[in-house]
Amino acid sequence: MYCALHNIRGSMGISKDIFDEMYRADGSTSDAYTEYSNWFDEQDAGWLRRKDAEADDSFRRTGITFNVYGEDEAEERLIPFDMVPRIISAREWRKLTRGIEQRVSAINALLYDLYHRQEIIRAGRVPEHLFRNNDAWLPNMVGFTPPGGVYTHIVGIDLVRTGPDEFFVLEDNARTPSGVSYMLENRETMMAMFPELFTRIPVEQVSNYPRRLARSLAACAPKMTEGKPVVAVLTPGIYNSAYFEHAFLADQMGAELVEGSDLRVVNGRVQMRTTRGFKPVDVLYRRVDDEFLDPLTFNPDSCLGVPGIMDVYRAGGITIANAPGTGVADDKAIYSFMPEIVEFYTGEKPLLPNVQTWRCADADSLKYVLDNLGELVVKEVHGSGGYGMLIGPTASRMEIQRFRKKLEANPSNYIAQPTLSLSTCPIFTKKGLAPRHVDLRPFVLVSPNGIEITPGGLTRVALKKGSLVVNSSQGGGTKDTWVLKD
Repeated sequence: MYCALHNIRGSMGISKDIFDEMYRADGSTSDAYTEYSNWFDEQDAGWLRRKDAEADDSFRRTGITFNVYGEDEAEERLIPFDMVPRIISAREWRKLTRGIEQRVSAINALLYDLYHRQEIIRAGRVPEHLFRNNDAWLPNMVGFTPPGGVYTHIVGIDLVRTGPDEFFVLEDNARTPSGVSYMLENRETMMAMFPELFTRIPVEQVSNYPRRLARSLAACAPKMTEGKPVVAVLTPGIYNSAYFEHAFLADQMGAELVEGSDLRVVNGRVQMRTTRGFKPVDVLYRRVDDEFLDPLTFNPDSCLGVPGIMDVYRAGGITIANAPGTGVADDKAIYSFMPEIVEFYTGEKPLLPNVQTWRCADADSLKYVLDNLGELVVKEVHGSGGYGMLIGPTASRMEIQRFRKKLEANPSNYIAQPTLSLSTCPIFTKKGLAPRHVDLRPFVLVSPNGIEITPGGLTRVALKKGSLVVNSSQGGGTKDTWVLKD
């Protein structure tokens, strides 16, 4: 049966200047989506609407929520999910994995260098002030090498697409990247709702991520570990915006979920309270920011961390994933130097380019940005979650004027980028398929045994028509991401 909800590209309202991943310019279906499109055409429109409602009910029952922090208190919301998958061909994925692996290798090399000889600064490739004046750079880590030489055990690389073979890195998440639980739940939901699709279309699996994460973390255990490494997930607690993910991953890995109050330093080891007394922890997958990790070393008012954990860490008694001080690689001013960083440490040109970036700390760049605010995206250097940014083309004159004053008052706190024509993928609406902008966050595991990249990742989608902001905190949703098998 031909589905009345099916729309060709021309009737989806897509600009010819914007690359749509499902439909070509002439309205035909792209190769990656051909089999899915055939299946979609065969379905009854009413049945698809019922399935769409079923997905929302499934997420509500599972409790897949996140917190949005407002002026008064946190508001818990359901993660919006779109049931039309984002599909990537095997050829496209091979290209992406090569570029991601190169970039993650360079980030780890950069972090080692910054906390040791700082060769990249001596070579004049990156200015020293970017680190010396950066709160994320920790003097406590100078001269110390984490177990296995791994700083970023889990990395999320945010990618955007503008054409058939045009992928760009939008930002690097080397501190505590989130969202992997949504990637896993999206797939589980799709397999439960449309099992026949996965027998018809060969899709790479993502369900083994927790096992691979547990194995990768265990491989980073310190030398004094005896027997099978004990892995625990450190969460700030139930009021954290990503608490669902912390609990989910601990459960899926077979690891302990702990809060700071469950841990203490005993006999030179970080140990967790159990019904049989205290038990040493070998690897701590922390989802607590550096500032709150150890009140004896960082913020003395913190109740989220473990007093003395940094002393145990530097003595080789525990692995902290990701390593303290990795946040310097998340800095958007550092990001602007990533092409030079990749080439310096790998000897190769970047396979995945950056988005063009103006550093507002530079006087000439600042002048250009101020003269073109209405056409640019301006972000805080340490910002995340879609907060503290200006999207010039959609901002009001008043918003632009307010942001101009912020820029002039503290230019070094901002970078600017052009407004890219991000690719679109269709979402399911009551009126049919409609194009919406997307990005992609693949998840990368790093251990002494190598780099593993989960085939797919978290596709975030701007559910509002014309919006370029995909963050869930700003009204975005998620999609299941399919990487096709050869």
